[in-house]
Amino acid sequence: MSGQSLLVPGEITPVRSVPGNIRRPEYVGKPAPTPYTGPEVQDTDTVERMRIAGRIAAQAMEEAAKHIAPGVTTDQLDKVAHDFMVDHCAYPSTLGYRGFPKSLCTSLNEVICHGIPDSTVLRDGDIVNLDVTAYINGVHGDNNATYLCGDVDEESRLLVERTRESLNRAIKAVKPGRQINVIGRVIESYAKRFGYGVVRDFTGHGINTSFHSGLIIPHYDSPHATTVMQPGMTFTIEPMLTLGTHEYDMWEDGWTVVTKDRKRTAQFEHTLVVTETGAEILTLP
Repeated sequence: MSGQSLLVPGEITPVRSVPGNIRRPEYVGKPAPTPYTGPEVQDTDTVERMRIAGRIAAQAMEEAAKHIAPGVTTDQLDKVAHDFMVDHCAYPSTLGYRGFPKSLCTSLNEVICHGIPDSTVLRDGDIVNLDVTAYINGVHGDNNATYLCGDVDEESRLLVERTRESLNRAIKAVKPGRQINVIGRVIESYAKRFGYGVVRDFTGHGINTSFHSGLIIPHYDSPHATTVMQPGMTFTIEPMLTLGTHEYDMWEDGWTVVTKDRKRTAQFEHTLVVTETGAEILTLP
């Protein structure tokens, strides 16, 4: 495994501004979002709007990823994604969500998820997850991917490659009439081939007009995930695989989640809609 030193919190820059003409999600300025009470199955108009939000999120993530290089700060990546979304009249969904101070999440190496962009400088050999969600026309599109920074060791490179593959396999398992737990079963069985841990406490989720609708998509074979998939359901799949334990610690910032053994972790995510025959990815650039 890489001999990189462990991460420590950096300095967080002031909150970036969003033009007043861009519509905000209802939770901005509030301690928590209003609980979602609508359906998990969306109409065709909502799905079409989610395609637009998903495309912007995917493009913003791609644009930020172009700047991943040794010497770049995670705050600089945040600025790129923020500016892209704002330039496309979208609001960065994470900005102000339960007080989160930035426009995307940057999770490096041992950070499982929800890393806050700050003055941390990327190093040669890091792996970098970017998690970008865009809000436009009243709906959200959410995606993330893990990228290589410079010359990455083979163990980390394989972890990233296999985590991407676990998402691809999970998407292929989506079919109307199947229970949600088939998704986690596919991911967990694949991860076990390589001795990887599968994070259990952070999951995929329903998404639509709500950032997190309340529908839970576990990435392990949960006996409780018995909801049956139906055409029009929209949700994310976002497996988090680790080189060691699936257990975690939380930094004092209340957001940054790191593996308890501080071994590396990777994640990939798409927003999907269930179709009559399978799944359509809504977060394509």
